[in-house]
Amino acid sequence: MNLTKNKFYQIFFYFIISLLIIFNGGNHDLFTQLTFILVGSFFLFCFRELNYKAHIKKFFSENKKILLVYFIFLSYLILQILPLPVEFIKYLSSSKYKILLNLRENNFSSISLDSSKTFFNLLNFISLAVFFIIFKTIFYKKRHIKNFYFFLTLAGFFSATVAIFFYLIGNPDFFIISNNYYKNSATGFFINRTVFACFLNLSFLAGLEYLSLIEIMNKNKKDYFFNKIYVRIFLLFITIGIITSFSRIGNFLFMFLLLIYFIKQFFLKEKKNNYVFYTLILIIILDVLIFGFYFSGFQIIDRFAFLKNELEYYSVNANDLITTTKRGDLTLFALTQIKNFLFFGYGAGSFELLFKNFYINTGINYANHAHSDLIEFIGEFGILGMLIISIFLFNCFKKISFINVKNIFLVFFLLTILLFDFSFHIFLIQLIFIILLSINLKKFDISINN
Repeated sequence: MNLTKNKFYQIFFYFIISLLIIFNGGNHDLFTQLTFILVGSFFLFCFRELNYKAHIKKFFSENKKILLVYFIFLSYLILQILPLPVEFIKYLSSSKYKILLNLRENNFSSISLDSSKTFFNLLNFISLAVFFIIFKTIFYKKRHIKNFYFFLTLAGFFSATVAIFFYLIGNPDFFIISNNYYKNSATGFFINRTVFACFLNLSFLAGLEYLSLIEIMNKNKKDYFFNKIYVRIFLLFITIGIITSFSRIGNFLFMFLLLIYFIKQFFLKEKKNNYVFYTLILIIILDVLIFGFYFSGFQIIDRFAFLKNELEYYSVNANDLITTTKRGDLTLFALTQIKNFLFFGYGAGSFELLFKNFYINTGINYANHAHSDLIEFIGEFGILGMLIISIFLFNCFKKISFINVKNIFLVFFLLTILLFDFSFHIFLIQLIFIILLSINLKKFDISINN
């Protein structure tokens, strides 16, 4: 095989994503720093190449407004971690000022409750943008996109296989794989089962898109027979991985994904893509009639009814927050704290410290996140930060075609996670989501030729 420079860079891109998958989606401060160094170095190497430099310059030229707003957002995060005189904090964040008074701090402090966590979030957001630019620079042809879909499906298959294996032998801890939190669920390399299920949903989506894309590329007389077989096997194991995660949100998203692609193939397309259509039929039959009953028994419907539990969580009286451990209570707690840090927020990544400042029992397992990304983001960034993010998203969404079924699912995926989970605080989920969403942008792609 002739290993060109572009193929080498793509392999290194896959290598970094593989590291993110193996190390819990990059959800660790040490790995955040490592990712920042790897991605930053990768970008500098790309920028040395004349062709890549031209692609990067074109990318910047065509997306000046979006990049400017993103730069303002990064500057806002820097503002959150800057040491400011305590008297300034009094006007910027009165709740933080009260905390400082209790600590008898009278010199300098940041707006963020946990400036170190906000700093690592800043590194994550920089890495996210740079990694995305690298993707648009080295994956600029249709066959590049096809290969990326195949890699992501293969990565999902590998993660699911590892998770299923450990689930079947009782989920023992092994090397970097920790199963302390979910002994009765498949999580693989991930600590949280919903994050794992979300990753597998995105991998499954990539597999369906791969099957659709190679049908188009068959016009060039290319034979992808064995690849189709491989991808079907990959999708089967990913399905089992999602089922055995027992994540209600993950299974709910998976059924919605199958439903909209089935509707697309059966009702909306004049000419069916037989490979996709029969794969969907196979997966639905195996999921619902075989694996669903085998792993879930007669509680198969309960696998998808995540709203039932969520509504029960939200019904708890706010006065019981100090003693309860239900995750819906954390969302209510985060919601009540928004007014206390209304304009500038309590700092990206600072929810855990905020929670421990109010809760007596700091040993509760759910203290890291609010279990509603939307509410936690509002609390972290405040009104000013959310205004910047809203402007950024508005300019990005203007480039998206919502006629595309893939993008319809991704938007539904985004809304579900923002409202009911915290998976969008995970770097890997953010990265794969924006990459998949960007592939069908109207003007964002540098090229999409064969």
